[in-house]
Amino acid sequence: MTKETRRFETEIQKLLDLMINSLYSHKEIFLRELISNASDALDTLRFKAQTDQSLLEGDSDFKIKIEVDPKARSISVSDNGIGMTRDEVIEHIGTIAKSGTGKLLEAMAKKDSEELSAELIGQFGVGFYSSFMVAERVVLTTRAAGSSEATRWESVGDGSYTIEDCDRKSRGTTVTLFLRPLEDGDQDFTQEWVIRSTIKKYSDFVTYPICMDVEREEVPKDKDGKPIEGAKPVKKVTEEVLNSMKPVWNKRKSEVTEEEYKEFYRHLSHDWTDPLEIIHINAEGKTEYNALMYIPSQAGMDLFIPEKKSGMQLYVKRIFIMDNCEELMPPYLRFIKGVVDSADLSLNVSREILQHNRLVAMIRKNLVKKVLGTLKDMLEKDREKYLKFWQAFGPVVKEGIHYDYENQEALKDLLLFASTRDNDLTTLKEYCSRMPKDQKEIYYLTGSSREMLANSPHLEALKSKGYEVLLMTDPVDEWMLQGLTTYDKKPLKSVAKGEVSLLNDKEKKEAEEKLKADEEQYASLLTFLKNTLREKIKDVKLSSRLTDSAVCLVADEHDLSASMERLLRAAGQEVPETKRILEVNPGHELVKVMFDLYKENPSDPRLTEYSELLLDQALLTEGSPIADPAKFSKLVAKLMVKAVGK
Repeated sequence: MTKETRRFETEIQKLLDLMINSLYSHKEIFLRELISNASDALDTLRFKAQTDQSLLEGDSDFKIKIEVDPKARSISVSDNGIGMTRDEVIEHIGTIAKSGTGKLLEAMAKKDSEELSAELIGQFGVGFYSSFMVAERVVLTTRAAGSSEATRWESVGDGSYTIEDCDRKSRGTTVTLFLRPLEDGDQDFTQEWVIRSTIKKYSDFVTYPICMDVEREEVPKDKDGKPIEGAKPVKKVTEEVLNSMKPVWNKRKSEVTEEEYKEFYRHLSHDWTDPLEIIHINAEGKTEYNALMYIPSQAGMDLFIPEKKSGMQLYVKRIFIMDNCEELMPPYLRFIKGVVDSADLSLNVSREILQHNRLVAMIRKNLVKKVLGTLKDMLEKDREKYLKFWQAFGPVVKEGIHYDYENQEALKDLLLFASTRDNDLTTLKEYCSRMPKDQKEIYYLTGSSREMLANSPHLEALKSKGYEVLLMTDPVDEWMLQGLTTYDKKPLKSVAKGEVSLLNDKEKKEAEEKLKADEEQYASLLTFLKNTLREKIKDVKLSSRLTDSAVCLVADEHDLSASMERLLRAAGQEVPETKRILEVNPGHELVKVMFDLYKENPSDPRLTEYSELLLDQALLTEGSPIADPAKFSKLVAKLMVKAVGK
């Protein structure tokens, strides 16, 4: 096929412009990214070769080779991995098939240029393009394993690239960077010591040898290995391995430095920020495996994307088997990044086999237990750190209440909620420790914001009794509550559903007598309200939960809450309209005025207007939309004019 010129997609060009025209404080990460890509290519070939030995083409000596040419100011990173076809080059290099690319560009545009590369490069699978931070021209040659055709790709980052067929003797990929002229403060990536230090810093743990030809002057030696006196030094080139290759996860904790842990996390997650917590397991005995897991300090932009996959990788005897291994970690812990390496699994293990493998099930059980135990320790010993974790991943952890019955009790102790007590978040255990002796239930209220819930009329009677109420504002809370029905044998009770009993026997008897009297007094008004609003509400009752507000809406015990209805509709689901009960405060001045007006003239048209205003008021206070905002506004304006005597 002849040489052709293609244009980058628009977002790629924006990305390149930002990289080429901005200053970066971590230019050396291009080498880490290229080595990581080479390692991935070798992992893929090694895995595929388990079932198709022909892909190896007689060469199973996997390695990554770095070559430099100081005169041409070039550096190449080569591998003998899986390689790419022409179509794959176009797909992987000419485009970014990532849903978050727009968000990446937006984030990059807002960041200070000195912070850009370290924090964002690689996070969206754009590591290859970091080459343009240091290169004025990039050339890629590649041949896919099992294919006889090779491809050459070249670009100067000007918005286009060329692609053509070429000759390449062996499978794999070579990326050659023609470096920009050195400026003050720049590292020279054609220098051996610069490459050595960069690889030691970023890629020492890569499981394949990273090799480089090194030239040394040596004095000739005699047959006994002793330097020959007076002989002139001669130049000798030898291939040296620049990395230790011992995977971090297979080392003992005492053998790993903090920086090694952090660097492996950066390689694994492409997240430049330090992890919040590190979990290293060297399990021995009946079940032997090594695991290294990380709790990130911030949530990725794809955390709530339905296609978000597990962050766990599976190795068998240090051989990569699969990425995104969902069998190792439940979906509600999908933010965990890590590696598990077991010598007891077969190398030809498949995802289907994993799903029914008792060893994998046992490893998963142990990993989950360890993660939850680590979070519990964090909550008890470093509340500030746990709060940072909860702000990032709390809504995801709550999903486990619904799915993971086995660990539900442990998960309950990790939950944090806002409450009416103060501005701090509280655990269920802490809430229960503050409950008055006569309180039998854990009260909660769901809604869209803490401020709105804190001022809800549903809380008035509870506040007057000194009862604390949990304020649940995460969209997942309504769904989670289907699994969270009790804690420490105490039932959870919504203050916006059914009856809320706050009285002792004596108070209850007195309240029932008063309610009976009020019902007799206001019977005619309640009937009027019910008839007037019959298309919109289920019933009208006098309220025992209101002290300051005139009205509120209450769902029956097993009906959907208003908050749940709003969430389902926002998600595009059809929700049958659930009529709720309008509760009226017999002690409120507005209700008394309406009652007097009704006694004076039951046909007064203002009564209908006031009834609709009461319903709209109840809807607004719970955060629900009203049917006719314009009409509501006119009625309020009319009342305001009348109030000032105009």
